[in-house]
Parts: sequence; structure tokens; C-alpha cells
Amino acid sequence: MTGNRTFTMIKPDAVEKGHIGAILEKITAAGFKIVAMKYTQLSKRDAGEFYAIHKERPFFGELVEFMTRGPIVAAILEKDNAVEDFRALIGATNPAEAAEGTIRRLFATDIAENAVHGSDSDENANIEGAFHFSGREIF
Repeated sequence: MTGNRTFTMIKPDAVEKGHIGAILEKITAAGFKIVAMKYTQLSKRDAGEFYAIHKERPFFGELVEFMTRGPIVAAILEKDNAVEDFRALIGATNPAEAAEGTIRRLFATDIAENAVHGSDSDENANIEGAFHFSGREIF
């Protein structure tokens, strides 16, 4: 994956509230093509590995608990300028600060339960996509 792909997860809070379809509709309406997608659940080990960058932060344990409490939807998305455009589509981490019409403004509860994850760089999009998908699962 290079500059035209990014990785996302619809997090357990949004899955629990039945927002999968509405979030996927926002993503595709914004011009993203889904090139890989799966409905799965992270183990504590996998969540800890995926979020290892936050291991020393005080919220790490809560983050792992949250991300393992129920299923997620993991996806690789394709579009020109994918990372930047997707970050704009999802909005600020804190939904109270997210722009009107963004996914987090529409579907997130608070800064901790913020509905979706989006890669913050092309490099991380590659790493995160490879964490969740094998080459034969990406189209």
C-alpha cells in the first residue's frame, strides 16, 4: 500500500450501536473503494500489539479493554490521498471537536469511544493493514 490506501477499524462502540452500514455508506460516498474488509474480534494480545505505541500511556489498559470487548470491522480503503482524506472524513479524535458531518461527530460517544480508527500516515497504513490482512485478502 502506498499513498492511495489507508486502514480503518469500526470500533466496538459503533458496532454495538449498529452503525456499521451507516459508516460504510459515508466511506463509500466519500469516494473510497473497500479493497479488504473483515468482521472480527481482537484478542487482548492482538490489541496490545496493535496499540503498542501507546503502551506507556495511562489509558493503554482501558484502550485494550475497550478494543477487545466486542467485534470490529477492519478495512483497507483506496482513494487518491487516502490517509489525509480519510482523516478529514472521520474528524477529530474528540467528537465534540469534530467538524459537522464527520463520522466521529455523527457516531462517536466521546474521546475514548470514538467509533473509528484511521491511519495517521502512509507508513502506518501499510503496517496496520498488514497486521489485519494477508496479501490474498486484499483486492
